[in-house]
Amino acid sequence: MTAEGQFVHDVREDVRRALQEDVGSGDITALLLPEEARAEAAVISREHAVICGRPWFDQTFQLLDEEVRVDWRIDDGDTVEPNQILCVVYGPARALLSGERCALNFLQTLSATATRTRRYVDAIAGTEVQLLDTRKTIPGLRRAQKYAVRCGGGRNHRMGLYDGVLIKENHIAAAGSVVEAIDQARHHAPHGIAIEVEVENLHELHEALAAGADIVLLDNMDLATLHEAVTITDGRAKLEASGGVTLDTIRDIAETGVDYISVGGITKHVQAVDLSMRVNAIRS
Repeated sequence: MTAEGQFVHDVREDVRRALQEDVGSGDITALLLPEEARAEAAVISREHAVICGRPWFDQTFQLLDEEVRVDWRIDDGDTVEPNQILCVVYGPARALLSGERCALNFLQTLSATATRTRRYVDAIAGTEVQLLDTRKTIPGLRRAQKYAVRCGGGRNHRMGLYDGVLIKENHIAAAGSVVEAIDQARHHAPHGIAIEVEVENLHELHEALAAGADIVLLDNMDLATLHEAVTITDGRAKLEASGGVTLDTIRDIAETGVDYISVGGITKHVQAVDLSMRVNAIRS
């Protein structure tokens, strides 16, 4: 399956699960409307935000009724203002009302991730540092949230445990040392996979560099130690800073000279963007 085909499949499966959870065997409240009734509704932003989630929004209504049409006024990744119309939805009234909450849940949640990501990206604008996401995502929505991170201007780290090596404290303890853990990783990892190792001090950094790590994650280091780590590394590996990064601290961290900064909060500390869907007209 192509990457595009996989994306379409994943969106459809996300929406299927969400509709089963919400609509189940049928929307009994929507039966109050005549089956032939048609409706028009507008989705409106109530705050500044970066919008993300169009494919999930569209798929929600397509699975409910293929007659529904969505006229978008913005693209994923666009910034919107309060009271801005994002799209107008047309079609069978029952489908519009049944799909409203599911469609908005996707749009609000993914827009929250994109919006939070953009704030961090803007905070390090002008540096060469790239903002990375993590695996700290909403269960079942990892691919969706990682898409949202890209819409917000961030970059995806590994998708899961299957497509990247990140040796952490417990792996090192199990292997016996940083060097042994890296050696084992090189033996077992598929060809071409970068080997990343997390270190907590400069002694471990020296070990990781000597063992030939491709990327070193500098965990919870203060600014002075980060500066020293950059000097020690001298381009021999890429450096990723992580741990306790906030909007107030990320700029100073970026200016130490690291290559990447990973922030779990862009996917786990999100608050849904305030959006509403208002029916403008219902006709038989």
